[in-house]
Amino acid sequence: MFVITKIGRQKNNPERYNIYLNEEYAFAVDEGTLIQFGLTKGKALEQFDIDEITYEDEIAKAFNKALHFLSFQMRSEYEVRKKLLDAGHGEAVVLEAVRKLERLGFLNDATYSKALLETKKRTASKGPRAIKQDLMKKGIDKNLQEQVLQTFTHEEQVQIALQLAEKEVRGGKGRTPSQIKQKIQDVLVRKGYSFTIVQEVLDQMTIERQDDEWQNLIEVQGDKIWHKYAAKHTGRELHMKVKQALYQKGFPVEVINSYINHKESEE
Repeated sequence: MFVITKIGRQKNNPERYNIYLNEEYAFAVDEGTLIQFGLTKGKALEQFDIDEITYEDEIAKAFNKALHFLSFQMRSEYEVRKKLLDAGHGEAVVLEAVRKLERLGFLNDATYSKALLETKKRTASKGPRAIKQDLMKKGIDKNLQEQVLQTFTHEEQVQIALQLAEKEVRGGKGRTPSQIKQKIQDVLVRKGYSFTIVQEVLDQMTIERQDDEWQNLIEVQGDKIWHKYAAKHTGRELHMKVKQALYQKGFPVEVINSYINHKESEE
């Protein structure tokens, strides 16, 4: 039999109380646990009472730690579990704390997943495949992943992908239309859009160059290619190497021939 002989508020944390049994310090609890078990001076406790009190207090500590973690931003259940386990709390304690958080509405993977989807769409212009990877990393259930991603409509995907494509067009002054489209494809795939969406976007893009723009482009890119191959090749072989390289970059045949003729006249 143990008797509470003293209850003292902690100096550094006034929300926690030190419990003394038979004139000796035994354990500490927070205010909620103190009230829950009606701990008062003179109360008698059995060992199983003490075990239950300390277990509930451990849950309360885990719960409060999780609340602090959630105060900065929304988290998934997986993230909260990992945080508490890494902090040294046992599996059973973490489970109870998480259940309490869910019951009180502080933790909800469905709400979190929807918010993550909207954030990734709005701030990172990500497509479904990339967002699915983000959801997986957060430990979201596969069925819930699919439910949330189904709300990302085809029309929304095309709209966001078009915005990304237009950005590449604006920044592609020094590229050929073919190079710009390849860049658009690379960006959209990397952002997590399907090839169906990529092709639909590319089909809507009209990128043209005026004669003077082609001339400026081929002077810059063509001279680099020319110098690259001129170190190892000459004559017809050099011309063929340069033609192939320029054609692969999307230059029209007539622009390439004009450039080659100009280089020949220089020689």
